[in-house]
Amino acid sequence: MSTFILEAFTILSFVLGLFFFLVGSIGLIRLPDAITRLHATTKADTLGAGFIILGFILRTGFSLISLKLVLIIVFIWLTNPTGAHLIGKIAYEKKEDQV
Repeated sequence: MSTFILEAFTILSFVLGLFFFLVGSIGLIRLPDAITRLHATTKADTLGAGFIILGFILRTGFSLISLKLVLIIVFIWLTNPTGAHLIGKIAYEKKEDQV
């Protein structure tokens, strides 16, 4: 029973991660300007990557590999919004309306 619940949470985590990647991709296509595109993709990709890595952590069990995966997601959580902020700031300063 415990294995079934763990597998269900793993699959749910992967599905949620893929869903957020899909939502971010749709936002990238449909939104009109650079700032809103960056907003949609940054939020969705950061959350999607978090769910995918959570699924990997649940799948591999809690070990040294899990610690490495946690460090990877912390790195993504720190760099993804920072990079998007800098790109958005430059696009705003240059008044870029369309990418």
